[in-house]
Amino acid sequence: MNNFTFQNPVKLIFGKGSIAKLAKEIPADKKIMVTFGGGSVKKNGVYDQVVAALKGRDFVEFWGIEPNPKIETLRKAIAQGKAEKVDFLLSVGGGSVLDGTKLIAAGIPYDGDAWELVLDEDKIGEVVPFGDVMTLPATGSEMNAGAVISNLATQEKFAFHHSFPQFSILDPEATFSLPPFQVACGIADTFVHVMEQYLTVTGVSPLMDRWAEGILQTLIEIAPKIRANQHDYDDGTERLHRHGRAAGLGDPHDRTRTDGPARRYARTDPRGRTPGPDERNARTEEGKNPAIRRAGVRYP
Repeated sequence: MNNFTFQNPVKLIFGKGSIAKLAKEIPADKKIMVTFGGGSVKKNGVYDQVVAALKGRDFVEFWGIEPNPKIETLRKAIAQGKAEKVDFLLSVGGGSVLDGTKLIAAGIPYDGDAWELVLDEDKIGEVVPFGDVMTLPATGSEMNAGAVISNLATQEKFAFHHSFPQFSILDPEATFSLPPFQVACGIADTFVHVMEQYLTVTGVSPLMDRWAEGILQTLIEIAPKIRANQHDYDDGTERLHRHGRAAGLGDPHDRTRTDGPARRYARTDPRGRTPGPDERNARTEEGKNPAIRRAGVRYP
């Protein structure tokens, strides 16, 4: 086993009604920028819950962070953050909103163009603290320091890493109004993230292998139940949230948020919609890789 140092400082706040605890996690004197995606949080009640929790606080909003967030959009958020003198960020949405917020956090104090930080993490200095309210379990971004950013101009997509959220709020009921297609994407994305970690280095850590196999098998088990009734708190989204979170904790050699995204380029599909390159490679290895056989995975 390789030497390692492990620290995960994210405070997880999980369960029904947990968004109401938001204000206690952000110092009262902070100027907050709340970042959002396309507006679904206004339909499912999450936006109203966040605004109620931040009553009396000084905050501004930035909307429009898309799936596989684009540097072109994030530059606008960074410019607004600089102009408003923002010193705390709150991501409200799925993993892409949080990924974009991670770059915004590094870009606000930076004097140059934020894409330079994606290309060279050594340039990252001061970072604006941030937290998140997660509405879609999939990538595990709420538990790690990684992010994946796209560049339309260059048709590139790269991962970068710098800092963890200070806290992550996960209320499974926030997922109840998600379209079935989006829920399916979340399940598929969680599965692929775990599978990529599982296949990167095989036979090195039996404990991590068993953990990954347990996640994969449970996803296979609960997916039909979620499809039948995604409002079932105990059998459905509560477990999916736990497994989406676990997808963010994996093998130190995991390529999920590094090589794979760089090869996928600047697609705008929801994560989980199409198989990643490592999944396609794994399909060709079925029957030859003992890890695939142990997990009980079968590709059509």
